[in-house]
Amino acid sequence: MDSGRRQFLGRCGFVVTGAAVPFALPRGMLQQAHARPDAGASVVMERQAGVGHERFMRLAVEEARKNPKWPFGAVIVHTRTGEILGSGVNTGTDSPLLHGEVVAMNDYVRRQGNQGWADATLYTTGEPCSMCMSAMAWANLRRVVWASSIDDIRSTGIIQIDLTARQVADAASSFYTPQLLLGGVLADHTNRLFREAQRLRESLPDAPGVTYG
Repeated sequence: MDSGRRQFLGRCGFVVTGAAVPFALPRGMLQQAHARPDAGASVVMERQAGVGHERFMRLAVEEARKNPKWPFGAVIVHTRTGEILGSGVNTGTDSPLLHGEVVAMNDYVRRQGNQGWADATLYTTGEPCSMCMSAMAWANLRRVVWASSIDDIRSTGIIQIDLTARQVADAASSFYTPQLLLGGVLADHTNRLFREAQRLRESLPDAPGVTYG
């Protein structure tokens, strides 16, 4: 992101470094955004902020509750219409590849085909691991919103590769340019969900399967 655009977003109160905050463009700045070459991305960010993000994150939480020990749920929505295009929950006991985001992406392909990724936004209860974020980069899925951070998830006893979603996206910058990477949406809610999952795993130590992400 160039410095001019970073300053513009900063004046609007939109934090691109991780925390979700209320975001509304003043009328004058909204007109300015329409006049800029990158106006489309700015307006999309405005439309998705706040209540809209929380609405879709709650759907991801619903998916996560289907696996109470490993509550990684994800939904993929059409950025403009809000149509649900794919959904999934971690099923890592079946395969180490089946993190919630990957299951949702597989569901998307079954329903939509391997196309249209750039018009979609993925919502996930946990910050994507390096495997899942890499899959999004390869798919050119440019908008990703998560709740709990990798550090938050690790604090509940779930091992994590020590790479943030943004670091993975930066490493793919030769071919991948995300429009929105936003963390912290409903994080208080999902952090409680992950702590509940930790207590459940500890109370059922003989439960089959070990899965992460």
